[in-house]
Amino acid sequence: MPTRKATASWKGPFRDGSGSFQGESGAINATYSVGSRFAADGGSNPEELLAASLASCFSMALSGNLERNGTPATRVDTEVACTIDKDGDGFSITKMEMITKVIAAGIDDAKFQEIATATKSGCPISKVLANNVEMTLDASLVASLPDGGSDENMTASNNRGGGTFPNIRV
Repeated sequence: MPTRKATASWKGPFRDGSGSFQGESGAINATYSVGSRFAADGGSNPEELLAASLASCFSMALSGNLERNGTPATRVDTEVACTIDKDGDGFSITKMEMITKVIAAGIDDAKFQEIATATKSGCPISKVLANNVEMTLDASLVASLPDGGSDENMTASNNRGGGTFPNIRV
């Protein structure tokens, strides 16, 4: 199995400095700063990367688990919110909130929830976070596609009142 790598560099003092990171593939790279991490300044941050890691890992694992169940997903969209809080003199990641919307036919909600919950415990990124961070999952099943099978032009709002999942409607 492969080992994946990334690099990061920080220049300058903590409050006024800035950094950059890049994955070995070159597909991800961005800048980050105190402002992009703890305020609303432009740039990325480690929490965004962690959220993207969990969202992508969970989505892929859930797709595989649904396929193994004989009820393959047509689409899995997952949003993850990663919360960082003050912890003594430092900071800690305290919560990972997952919201996933799935299009799959031939599965009832009870079985879907069972598979989604098992996936939450079993995907590799979840395993890294287990027993360290509170993780929640709000999984919704969209049993069939409208308009004869096209999932284009569908949208779904998340449960926190902000943002949308592109192209899925519930």
